[in-house]
Amino acid sequence: MDLRALGMGLAFALMWSSAFTSARIIVADASPLFSLAARFLVSGLLGVIIARALGQSWHLTRAQWRATILFGICQNALYLGFNFVAMQWIEASMAAIIASAMPLLVALASWLVFGEKLGPLGIIGLIAGTAGVALIMGARISGGADPLGVVFCLVGVLALTFATLAIRGATSGGNFMMIVGLQMLIGSAALTLAALAVETPRVDPSWPLLIAFAYTTLVPGLLATLVWVMLLNRIGAIRAATFHFLNPVFGVGIAALLLGERLTLTDMIGVAIITAGILAVQLARQGRTV
Repeated sequence: MDLRALGMGLAFALMWSSAFTSARIIVADASPLFSLAARFLVSGLLGVIIARALGQSWHLTRAQWRATILFGICQNALYLGFNFVAMQWIEASMAAIIASAMPLLVALASWLVFGEKLGPLGIIGLIAGTAGVALIMGARISGGADPLGVVFCLVGVLALTFATLAIRGATSGGNFMMIVGLQMLIGSAALTLAALAVETPRVDPSWPLLIAFAYTTLVPGLLATLVWVMLLNRIGAIRAATFHFLNPVFGVGIAALLLGERLTLTDMIGVAIITAGILAVQLARQGRTV
């Protein structure tokens, strides 16, 4: 892995992890599904405009279209939709911890469904990572965390797992910015339909809302997704997924720093176990592809 890929991976992990904190700020002053649909509409239009300015085409390959549609629905509409709704009731750090289970679920699916061999290190990592998530979830739920919010986050991370497996077909053939823009517009359309069905629009204008919306739209939304797709193309899905081991640390740390969310000893132990488990799984999978 070269220095450029390393820098891209670290930047992605930091941007992706910060989205939980900015989302928590947004849902305090706006209805979650409408605000998320608006975010993806702006991000998607910007992505398509930038892509056209760069000479990229929306004439994608069949594999790219399939992966782009699946990614737009599963990640943007389902994963983020469930998370935005859940963060009306649970803390950003809790949502980040649950989402950090995604690389563990990807490895588990690759092992059970696709027959990928993990080896002892990978199996130990899966067990450790799962135990870390369970430790934190048990402590948080017993401490009063909303069970429905937790369930929504779990459904969301399953959708994200599927999206991660589906994106493989979209990383060949170029047009990366166009792919990013189109999958956001697809997510926006799906979220708009869901919002019209179940939500009453609500916006309480405030500076925190404006800043959080702009940041979430441009940084975790547009830039982080572009970096992720480019990283997948540069080093492959297995090596790129290694950077997810930083998400529990970054997600919990940013929420504690900016939102003042509590960080208990159990949280710190759980995050350390999850981080070690994810790293072990990814190193095991990477070793199998060398």
